[in-house]
Amino acid sequence: MTSITPFLWLDNNVREAVAFYKSVFPNARIETVNDFMASFELEGQRFHALNGGPKFKFNEAVSFFISVETQEQVDYFWTRLTADGGEESNCGWLKDKFGLSWQVVPSALGRYLGDPDRKAADRAMQAMMKMKKIIIADLDRAFAG
Repeated sequence: MTSITPFLWLDNNVREAVAFYKSVFPNARIETVNDFMASFELEGQRFHALNGGPKFKFNEAVSFFISVETQEQVDYFWTRLTADGGEESNCGWLKDKFGLSWQVVPSALGRYLGDPDRKAADRAMQAMMKMKKIIIADLDRAFAG
């Protein structure tokens, strides 16, 4: 069976990164961790990681999308992933302390942006464009007009 698995090039901190992601994601499973590489799963998504050194860095061209339902979940992932040197960005995007980009996106945003009422959808889009962390109540108000 063919599969596609994200492969992360880390700066000689594979053990630290895997431990961090395991602490953030409730459904994490570590398969292998050693001084050279790791294999692990986060919420059912398999990853491989390499202690590749400082030559290559992550950038925003690739991010991992975390789909959530509630504000509590948004807040949880946002707080945990920006901890200890992570960075907030705009529109639900952030970088964790390893420089990996994530999007923490409530399902309400997709519903609102895909709604056939284009004026309401545009209001939700404009509200989202002003946010760093997505606030569902603010989207609700914007969508409602």
